[in-house]
Amino acid sequence: MATTPASIPPAEALDLATLITPTEQGISSRVLAKTTGGTVTLFAFDAGQELSEHSAPFDALVMVLAGVLDLTIGHRPLRAVAGSIVRMPANVPHAVSAPEPARMLLTMLRERGD
Repeated sequence: MATTPASIPPAEALDLATLITPTEQGISSRVLAKTTGGTVTLFAFDAGQELSEHSAPFDALVMVLAGVLDLTIGHRPLRAVAGSIVRMPANVPHAVSAPEPARMLLTMLRERGD
């Protein structure tokens, strides 16, 4: 069964570390799943890289897989380490900074239009 570049194949156990190639002095990302209900995106940050402040119209979950990420959510700083999960609420400005190489899984949770 063919898959689109924006998703991973069904019914396979995949090693997250092999699904993305870090970029030296940059940020790599790969969409693993995308539906009308949301997206799951894998990110790899090199040390010193950041996503500048922005907001989204829906909640998001950040799961830190490796390294450390400094997050600012609604102007409140917090540090997230490997193994932690953080909810970023809809419409609240947030930013992400990597003081060291890090990986995260970002799940965007869109509201269903019932």
